[in-house]
Amino acid sequence: MANEAIIAKAKESITEFDEEMAEEAAKESLAANMDPVELIEKGFTAGMEEVGAQFEQGTLFLPHVLAAAEAMSVGMEVIKPEMEKRKSETKSLGTVVIGTIEGDIHSIGKDIVASMLNIAGFKVVDLGRDVAVSAFIEKAKEVKPTVVASSALMTTTMVTQIQIEEQLKEAGIRDQIKTMVGGAPVTQDWADQIGADIYGENATDVVNKIKALVA
Repeated sequence: MANEAIIAKAKESITEFDEEMAEEAAKESLAANMDPVELIEKGFTAGMEEVGAQFEQGTLFLPHVLAAAEAMSVGMEVIKPEMEKRKSETKSLGTVVIGTIEGDIHSIGKDIVASMLNIAGFKVVDLGRDVAVSAFIEKAKEVKPTVVASSALMTTTMVTQIQIEEQLKEAGIRDQIKTMVGGAPVTQDWADQIGADIYGENATDVVNKIKALVA
């Protein structure tokens, strides 16, 4: 089966919320010795972005998004060992602590960003969604990451991103760490206003900006 067909199948598995198809596409990609990065970027992530766009337009709803994310995680699980193997052959570029801010249960964009950073060669500590500010700070103290990244999908939760800045300062580690903010309502202006180092517009933007930091 040609790579293009496998990629198309991976993408379709996400837009059709089909876990079995996602698993099949992932297994086929391994059998074809495909680069897992290609499958994730052109297949799963492309499908996820399509679902995300339809969600924003109001043609799909949260259960659809969650079902698509579930299909993606099933596919990712299959290719994880191959990704780990390839990653062990390259040195880690640094550590990123990432999570969706307290009060916010949306994790789709954050999941894509975490996957892309992982593929790019970063060690990613994903705290999940609805993460308390204190959890970001504790983890930052523990793993001493290059970047602490928080995602907020609602204007009501994005204000909490200020507390990450404040509490990192209180902990005395703000100057040793870069902070990044992202999510639908978040803008460059907002990042500037709260003193975050980086604004991540989308997954590709995030990877490029964090790579530039460690270059």
